[in-house]
Amino acid sequence: MTLQIFNTASRKKEEFVPADPRRVTLYVCGPTVYSFPHIGNARPAVVFDVLYRLLMQKFEQVVYVRNITDVDDKINAAAAKEKVSIGEISTRYTRAYHQNMTDLGVLAPVIEPRVTDHMEQIIDMIERLVAAGNAYEAEGHVLFHVPSYSGYGALSGRNLRELIAGARVDVAPFKRDDTDFVLWKPSDAGQPAWDSPWGAGRPGWHIECSTMIEQHLGETIDIHGGGQDLVFPHHENERAQSTCVHGGKLLSRYWMHNGFINVDREKMSKSLGNVLLVQDLLEQAPGEAIRFALLGTHYRSPLDWSDEILNRSRRNLDRLYEVLNHLQDVEIDTSAFEVPDMFTDALEDDLNTPAAISELHRLAKQVKTASGQNARETLKGQLLAAGRMLGILQQDPAVWFRGTSEIDEAEILRLVELRSSAKKERNFKQADEIREQLTAMGIQIQDRPDGTSSWRKV
Repeated sequence: MTLQIFNTASRKKEEFVPADPRRVTLYVCGPTVYSFPHIGNARPAVVFDVLYRLLMQKFEQVVYVRNITDVDDKINAAAAKEKVSIGEISTRYTRAYHQNMTDLGVLAPVIEPRVTDHMEQIIDMIERLVAAGNAYEAEGHVLFHVPSYSGYGALSGRNLRELIAGARVDVAPFKRDDTDFVLWKPSDAGQPAWDSPWGAGRPGWHIECSTMIEQHLGETIDIHGGGQDLVFPHHENERAQSTCVHGGKLLSRYWMHNGFINVDREKMSKSLGNVLLVQDLLEQAPGEAIRFALLGTHYRSPLDWSDEILNRSRRNLDRLYEVLNHLQDVEIDTSAFEVPDMFTDALEDDLNTPAAISELHRLAKQVKTASGQNARETLKGQLLAAGRMLGILQQDPAVWFRGTSEIDEAEILRLVELRSSAKKERNFKQADEIREQLTAMGIQIQDRPDGTSSWRKV
């Protein structure tokens, strides 16, 4: 089947047809780097990583841009609290974000622009909006005049007054309309500032993404992604700015948004004290298990995170790696095998990862009844190819089962070898005693048909 995407703008599933099949463009709003990443930051990174992998399979070139917001009032506040520069804060948490996403198997984007590297372009875009009559200067601020754009509110599908009633709006006497939003604002002493025609200041949040999209991908892109919380006001404002500055051209032909994450059926928030940091979750489970848990629910649906979901994901990965462990003696060229059609069909149906995971389990079950080397080779190749699309099952099963806990591997290998020797000498009593010793150490032995043994930590 062809790739189907639920387009937030039309509120329906549509066939994805890129403007240029030779160069597909994808932009996803990245993190504001003022603290360690939480599981809510991880969900869009993982979801759109799967989309990126799927697009790369289907098209010649995919230009994936995911930005870093490294100037923001939250960064300013964190820097002031620690009495360090904003650069130190943004560098620290950008590094943490990169490490955490790597731990979750997220591929790096093709381009990762930072706001602070685009001040000249941001100022230029604001000047063009002022010249076009869509923005104005007032008391050192530059604001986008929302009534100047008749299409405002179409992305989120509600009228303007409903949107304003349901969102925080900065009330200021210098605004022409209460709905107008900031493109540029003055900086106080001690705050980061850049020279501009309107005085020393810094950009508003929304103009940053519009500028980086124009700079790296062009006036109109194929897909714009992000969390559901960004539909309004961030993406609505991005759309308004970009459409106006480009003479009515679409900013994005398709809009995709992932659902919220709740924790034990409650909204995740600092006030409730239930914000789950990725680094803390990585102490509970491998990054691959966290990734698998994030993909177990359709990306547009809310995900109710719990310890049980994480534990279940790890157990399911154990089963899949166990199957690959049974196929350790099957040597294949992984590049020679394609992703099974039913698996691809699931992903092409608006990234239906739960259906794709079901297909993985179906393939795994077939291994148990497969007869003949060709069938085993095909199933292993398909499992690995499908797993690669989801960003899982790429480890050696022995590495997966040993885990990351501190163990005396040399001692384990010595005991495994000693047990093998005892079995060869038909000293089964000693072999059983060694197995019991390993079991007490938390090590499970599995004997293979060829007489060798593998081990894993349990």
